[in-house]
Amino acid sequence: MWSEITSCETCSTEVGLADLLEEDEVLFDSETNLEDDNVCNESSSFILTESIPVDVQYGENATVHKPLYEAWTELLSVASKSVHVASFYWSLTGEDIDVNTSSDVHGEHILQQFVDMHSRNVSVFVASSIPSLSSNSTDLKVLKDKGAHVRKVNFGHLTQGVLHTKLWIVDMKHIYIGSANMDWRSLTQVKELGAVIYNCSCLAKDLYKIFQSYWDLGYRNATVPQPWPEQYSTSFNKDNPLLLNINGAPARVYISGSPPTFCPSGRTKDLDAIVSAINEADKFINVAVMEYFPTTRFRRPHKYWPALDNALRRSAFERHVQIRLLISCWQHSDPAMFPYLKSLSAVSYPPLNISVEVKLYIVPVGNHTDIPFARVNHNKYMVTDKLAYIGTSNWSEDYFNTTAGVGLVISQTQQSLNGTRQTVQEQLKGVFDRDWNSKYAINLDELEHHPHCAFSEKARPTRDDGRTKPVPRKGNAETFDPVDNKCLLRATDGKKKISTVVSKNTFGVCSAAGKH
Repeated sequence: MWSEITSCETCSTEVGLADLLEEDEVLFDSETNLEDDNVCNESSSFILTESIPVDVQYGENATVHKPLYEAWTELLSVASKSVHVASFYWSLTGEDIDVNTSSDVHGEHILQQFVDMHSRNVSVFVASSIPSLSSNSTDLKVLKDKGAHVRKVNFGHLTQGVLHTKLWIVDMKHIYIGSANMDWRSLTQVKELGAVIYNCSCLAKDLYKIFQSYWDLGYRNATVPQPWPEQYSTSFNKDNPLLLNINGAPARVYISGSPPTFCPSGRTKDLDAIVSAINEADKFINVAVMEYFPTTRFRRPHKYWPALDNALRRSAFERHVQIRLLISCWQHSDPAMFPYLKSLSAVSYPPLNISVEVKLYIVPVGNHTDIPFARVNHNKYMVTDKLAYIGTSNWSEDYFNTTAGVGLVISQTQQSLNGTRQTVQEQLKGVFDRDWNSKYAINLDELEHHPHCAFSEKARPTRDDGRTKPVPRKGNAETFDPVDNKCLLRATDGKKKISTVVSKNTFGVCSAAGKH
């Protein structure tokens, strides 16, 4: 079956969705290991996986979960039939960005493991994005030359966004979802968080339906079907989660998706999953995301978008839920975000039991100045007293309405029978607490001495006239066009250069849609 799927170059404009469906439809006739409509009879294991940037250190007793490099290596080592990857772009060697560094060795090893899949008779399928940020990378060409099947999905055409999802499916029974791009910097220079679930074909096959929706539109002039054929539908969602045994204890699990146009019948929208989790929390809500904007980010004209902001404020004010936000700040952050964070934190009023705290997580650049677009906390998760959410999207309107992403939602109220393993929520809360209490988490009012955060005046160089200058962006994929006052994201579809107009932020710095 797998060998019949062709690469995107062989998909002609005449190929229709029905033709593509026929290639994969046998998958859903196979055993699904379901006892009932939503009870999976497999015993699955869950692990958190992290990338902690080089030179970032916690205390001796701090818990650090399995390194992402090890988790990816283990997934590839157990693969015996197939590996499916959906990712924004691929850039697993320093050579891609003209950087000579030993810290790309893990990325090179991961790429080599993918190359070796061909000799092991393991089929590799990659869905990647148009637009993309890796026009100089040869990774996907190398994989195709070794028999991998690659399709570049034109989300610029389909939704005016990008494919920002980061997921793996191995042998239709192991999965990874997390913040990490297929980028060597995600293994050594960027702080990432994700989850691996082993031995859960029920969940893997549900996640595959999302991958299939990307794959089947990876041909020229594709259009999004409305409605989606039944084959893409799911019965697992917010109202009917999949009942699993994870680490020896029961759990309720489902996968959310975005944008809405890529949510077939039954699929909970990513935004709805997050808002529902916020609304159902009783005690606390901890959020760790790279960017937080109650607005549109990449589309003109800018619009106010308070969906998440209002949900957090309402929870703090009406139900007295403790809110903590850990937002990333680095040299490329848009300072326009800072007032929104200050506004949200201003809601806090202890005499009325209203608690909203916001901190910035700043990764020191140190002696890694030669590596562009690194040294940042790239996490995208939330944990409450009720559930854990691990996603692939930043928190602004574009990520939920035009950009492809997924969220893994898990509610586990019992520990394992022998009490030796924490619940998923407890594990994720432990990560948040560790970061929140670390020396890298800074209160909003303490930025004047932090040159690695763009919100700090010290970090923002000024012109002779006193105006703020944009931070120089070595090795990036954007250019600023002064003629039409727009930014052009330069990308390639493998044959010709394309340019996608995206926004310029408040301080004149180009911001590519879905870039991180």
